[in-house]
Amino acid sequence: MGAIPSEVAQRAVALREQIAYHNHRYYVLDAPEIPDVEYDRLFRDLQELEAQYPSLVTADSPTQRVGGRVLERFAPVRHALPMLSIRTETDSGPAGARNFDARVRRELGLLDDAPPVEYAAELKFDGLAINLRYDRGVLVQAATRGDGETGEDVTQNVRTVGSVPLRLRGVEAPVLEVRGEIYMRRDAFDRLNARQREAGEKTFVNPRNVAAGSIRQLDPAIAARRPLSFFAYGLGAVQGWSVPSTHSAILDALQAAGLPVCGERAVVQGADGLVAFHERIAAQRDALPFDIDGVVYKVNELALQQRLGFVTREPKWAVAHKYPAQEQLTVVRAIDIQVGRTGKLTPVAKLEPVFVGGVTVTNATLHNEDEVRRKDVRVGDTVIVRRAGDVIPEVVGVMLERRPADAGAPFDLHGQLHGRCPECGSAIAREEGAADWHCSGGLYCPAQRKNAILHFAGRRAMDIEGLGEKLVDQLVDGGLVHDVADLYALQAGQFAALERMGEKSAQNLIDAIDQSRGTTLARFLFALGIPEVGEATAAALAAYFGTLEVLQQAAADYGRALAQSDDETAAARARRLKDQTLQQVPDVGPEVAERIASFFAEPHNLTVIARLRDAGVEWPEVKVERGAQPLAGKTFVLTGTLESLSRDQAKEKLQALGAKVAGSVSKKTDYVVAGAEAGSKLAKAEELGVPVLDEEALERLIQDSKFKIQD
Repeated sequence: MGAIPSEVAQRAVALREQIAYHNHRYYVLDAPEIPDVEYDRLFRDLQELEAQYPSLVTADSPTQRVGGRVLERFAPVRHALPMLSIRTETDSGPAGARNFDARVRRELGLLDDAPPVEYAAELKFDGLAINLRYDRGVLVQAATRGDGETGEDVTQNVRTVGSVPLRLRGVEAPVLEVRGEIYMRRDAFDRLNARQREAGEKTFVNPRNVAAGSIRQLDPAIAARRPLSFFAYGLGAVQGWSVPSTHSAILDALQAAGLPVCGERAVVQGADGLVAFHERIAAQRDALPFDIDGVVYKVNELALQQRLGFVTREPKWAVAHKYPAQEQLTVVRAIDIQVGRTGKLTPVAKLEPVFVGGVTVTNATLHNEDEVRRKDVRVGDTVIVRRAGDVIPEVVGVMLERRPADAGAPFDLHGQLHGRCPECGSAIAREEGAADWHCSGGLYCPAQRKNAILHFAGRRAMDIEGLGEKLVDQLVDGGLVHDVADLYALQAGQFAALERMGEKSAQNLIDAIDQSRGTTLARFLFALGIPEVGEATAAALAAYFGTLEVLQQAAADYGRALAQSDDETAAARARRLKDQTLQQVPDVGPEVAERIASFFAEPHNLTVIARLRDAGVEWPEVKVERGAQPLAGKTFVLTGTLESLSRDQAKEKLQALGAKVAGSVSKKTDYVVAGAEAGSKLAKAEELGVPVLDEEALERLIQDSKFKIQD
């Protein structure tokens, strides 16, 4: 091909500079200036130019980040300067920092009254150490630490890391080697594992393992799919680059050249400064977006570093001051099942006690049955346990090579419990495709008792004013209330005997309980706490079925339809279930229908409901004919103060006619009902052109809708 036109060459240079600039903004500064679609356009333009003129391709071209042939093995790289490790201070308390400072002062021959030594303090990243070699500012090689003398050439893989610049800004030195850490952010790790789960592939144990494993993949395309990051923290060999006089200034210079340098670093004075830095980072360790296992202290002045020198190939002028380990190995002795306040069943590993994250851990969550099976955790296994700060300890992986011959069978939650809740004996259920098993005895189960009572008494449910969390704790812990029906048998004297309760307060509670006996079917259904049944769904069920008995019959029919075990396809099964009456209710899909069926299939729940009816809980007959929903598909938003009825009453009337009442205004809102002192929601409606009704117009709409039903 002939000579490249000058305007084409200039365009290629400009595109490379633009893309490099935006890469730095995106990957290093986390402050992108252009949308992804515009970045993609620039990238495609450069690809097209390089495809048309192959000689335009340069080593620092952004198009060279992804791709490359699959290697048979990694070539060895002899480091120009050894990549030495640094000494670890095992005392994780303040004494660790003070011991290091005392050694430095002793080696320098400083008297007690001499000024404090200046240190550069930074984070000890939990990733893979890497050496980047730049020739004339262009990345030409990346190598792992290896044994310190010889590493492996992983240039193809490191090129895929977006935060590693392919060309440095303002650097023309013949050689500049930059040392740092390849790591993976926690949010990127979580997204990667989510993709693995969706694809049915194995999940990874921790970000460090993924980072190290990705860089050592022989196929660079695999590394390109892993969201890796990089931080620079030092120098290797240097030729023709003016090295600053302090370590902190070196990091500043590297940052100015376009390399990512962690902002959590400081220049401190003496032992007190080191201790303060260690404690500050410890306090924010769990909030950092990436994992660390300690901090690093370095004498800041390079001249002092040279005076101190090395011992056994470790620098005397630097030390790693670690924190308590967040991961340890231990053995699973049993797998128990715990029932949460909402009825969720969580498998918990009972462990051989192990000190991790600063405390002794004997239990660790396994999240749910799918996670246990995915990780293949069995009784007798040696496992990796992780605890970060106040986070509940969890089992993150299994050491399969240590599995004993007599290890337990693969985990089966339903089989282990024989299909029954370990707290109350109610049936357990799990919707198709869901991760969690739940106890279906929500009104009866002791583990769910307090949660069920608080929900039942809530303002939008049975509205028992004054029955709060502390009072419920006393009633349950004192053995006075075992389920919600027991509330209606309480006497004023029993309340008065409780802590911080006088006779007047006790009588007020009795009056509130008595008043709650008269309710609506919608409120009662919501108060039952059926999973996935909120206010709107409860109102739709009440309006559609009219009576509790008809709803219970529809739930029983749906349960029988679920239990059919023929060989039909998933699509055929879905069509058959959709024909069931329960799924004819607006906003009731298969998951909600299954929860309703499970709830009403549990005899314990039916017993509590019967006792509530016997205690006088009742509601007026629902006048709307089943299936008549004149406002179905319409979305209303209420704002301001209404005069003739409360917003809750207006909401119930609209829901009884099939309307959905939302909390915010959007383009999908059909009407906004505005009372006195309406605020931002009214302004939003006017901005979007949503029709606004006053209280009189709302009442006319409700009456017209009722008239249509009666006709």
